[in-house]
Amino acid sequence: MTAAVKRRGGARPRLKKTGPWLLLARIAAWLIVAGVMWCGYLLWLINSFDASASYEKADAGIVLGAALWNDRPSPALKERLDFAFSLYEQGMVDKLILSGGLGSHGATKTEAQGMQDYLLAKGMPADKLLLENDAKNTYANLVYSQRIAQAEGMSKLLIISHDYHTARAREMARALDYGTFQVAGTASKVLNPVLNEAREVLAFTKWKLDWTLLAWGLRSSESML
Repeated sequence: MTAAVKRRGGARPRLKKTGPWLLLARIAAWLIVAGVMWCGYLLWLINSFDASASYEKADAGIVLGAALWNDRPSPALKERLDFAFSLYEQGMVDKLILSGGLGSHGATKTEAQGMQDYLLAKGMPADKLLLENDAKNTYANLVYSQRIAQAEGMSKLLIISHDYHTARAREMARALDYGTFQVAGTASKVLNPVLNEAREVLAFTKWKLDWTLLAWGLRSSESML
């Protein structure tokens, strides 16, 4: 009896084998948490634009391009152009740089040319419009438009887009050493806010990765155009 008790008392409990699946589950859980926090941070940035902010008079406004539909501005692009035109009428900008290359949706004109047609029809003078016809993305919009502004001796710039787009555009302009600049954004009545913000989160994430590669010298600015 005593020997049996000793054997039971001295027996060590068996350790359960967790295996690799528990580790993978923990890693997946942490990745999900990190992803949710990252998306929340970007959504906070995207929605941090202050629509009530006032603007100082600028030498030029840079209108960031969007899609043409059969050579005419899409409804979303019309919103940007109407907003830019109102800023011009208010005397906030002296000229507009229209930025955007050849896109899809059956376009045979560049986004800049389509924007020019629209603004001319609204009564804006042709000599107040400068065209940038090569950009394919927001970063290129800002790079090429900056070159036009520098060539024209314009130092005070106002970047014009939708409100959801302003945070990313601001970060890019800072990275490009825009100097004295402002961003202006208009709310949209035609874009789906959920789909649009989800797409902007992806685009913002890509920019953050690109910026990191640029900062580490692992990517050149020209490769992003």
